[in-house]
Amino acid sequence: MYLPALPDWKTMTASLNDIAWPDPARSQAFFTWLSGLSSRHEVPQLNAASLRLASADASFRRYFRVDAASGGETFIIMDAPPDKEDCKPFVKVAELMAGAGLQAPRILAWDEANGFMLLSDLGSRTMMEVMALPSAVDAVARPVAADHELYLAATDALVKWQLASKPGVLPPYDDALLSREIHLFPEWYIAKHRGITLKPEQQATLDSAFALIKTSNLDSLDNARVYVHRDFMPRNLMVTGQAEGPLGVLDFQDAVYGPITYDIASLMRDAFLTLEEDFVLDITIRYWQKARKAGLPVGDDFGEFYRAVEWMGLQRHLKILGIFARLTLRDGKPRYLADTPRFIRYVRATCARYRQLGPLMVLLDEIEGNETRIGYTF
Repeated sequence: MYLPALPDWKTMTASLNDIAWPDPARSQAFFTWLSGLSSRHEVPQLNAASLRLASADASFRRYFRVDAASGGETFIIMDAPPDKEDCKPFVKVAELMAGAGLQAPRILAWDEANGFMLLSDLGSRTMMEVMALPSAVDAVARPVAADHELYLAATDALVKWQLASKPGVLPPYDDALLSREIHLFPEWYIAKHRGITLKPEQQATLDSAFALIKTSNLDSLDNARVYVHRDFMPRNLMVTGQAEGPLGVLDFQDAVYGPITYDIASLMRDAFLTLEEDFVLDITIRYWQKARKAGLPVGDDFGEFYRAVEWMGLQRHLKILGIFARLTLRDGKPRYLADTPRFIRYVRATCARYRQLGPLMVLLDEIEGNETRIGYTF
């Protein structure tokens, strides 16, 4: 059934003053698609005038929220320009997550040619928003009991996701992908953001460190492989009901088949939140115990597992430093660089614990203009 009294697309665009459409043709295509959804799909009639921006991420995707014409239900619309974003991985992983018993958005309608998608709404409260967090960006969070329960719920979801794993379904997180990711650090952070050209001896130090990191991450824990979300953190986990209930999962389109350490490293070494080390250790131990009991390949030695998590986190931190620099310099999104000090601290803390990584810490301090202080744990 056609939406009643729908304004023409120019009027509608002007009335939605929080949503910009640089391309008028895309705007028209969007509102034409929106107006006919209920007639083509088994979805309620929508109130197009209620459309508002829900969120945007570091990619070219945008998300809108729209109300049903009656009944109070809300839906999410993904706007993903097909020349910049491929929605097929999102669709595939959403199906895998549903099959694994996770709460992920259901795909209700998809205009593949134009990159518009209607999704079920998991709500507006992320795990990060619900947590009792300090106001300062670089402050260390001291989670309260309710936060502890949220992290345990996150590890429950992670174990479910990993138990569903099968080889050959998702792209492999292999040497080629890991190399592309880690080299974002010298390309975008060192060369383009810091404006530094490494000397031959510095380049040799970096190459040696990268070889160690890749070997650790690809070969540790007997090459244990599972489904990997790749951004499993509180900003992408939704509190859909009570705090102790299951969490919804978002932003999963880049999932791969890779090291079992990756997602727990993402969760506990967050891109936007610094946690107390005791809390990180506690939740990581509890995850390891759950995963081991469930039969996942986390090994029988927690010390060995935690070392693998730290080395996996190190690769991720270097990658994100490069990504945040690229978001600023290439994509015009400078707000992400505000969090780079957190990642410098992550990298230094890991390098300080492992003797093999000492030269990398010295190099990092040369890049950042800091004095190196080393006291290895291992």
